[in-house]
Amino acid sequence: MTDPIAASRIAIVVSRFNPEVTDGLLKGALDHLTAKGVTVAPTDVIDAPGAFELPLIAQTLARTGRYDGVVCLGCVIKGDTAHFEFISLGASLGLMAAGLTTETPITFGVLTTYTDEQAVIRSRDDAENKGREAALACHATIATLRRIRREPAAG
Repeated sequence: MTDPIAASRIAIVVSRFNPEVTDGLLKGALDHLTAKGVTVAPTDVIDAPGAFELPLIAQTLARTGRYDGVVCLGCVIKGDTAHFEFISLGASLGLMAAGLTTETPITFGVLTTYTDEQAVIRSRDDAENKGREAALACHATIATLRRIRREPAAG
């Protein structure tokens, strides 16, 4: 039986900051979606300058009505200042608000780590890849929302 979600159109927004990590997250997301029969066109992979810009781009994509879901990928590594906290909080709250506002699955595949090593581990080509997990969450949420929206009202 064919996965009904395979016909979904999913965008992936990837931060170009820390590309040695975000490239691995992107590969993990694409590998998962391909395994589920979801084709992501090259034009549906959109670059963002950094994690802070992910919410606006994701919300804009969702509002076009062309996408059933948006996977957001990025990497914020703690440094010596509070910048890490501001960017991490802004990205997470912004992505949550964008998903709630548009009623479109917008998933959080943004690593927030204390070290470069932690980020690399979470972006490797294995089962722990957080890009893969963000794609899985988007795919599963699309399926759940479709089921909820087609069930008849009680009563």
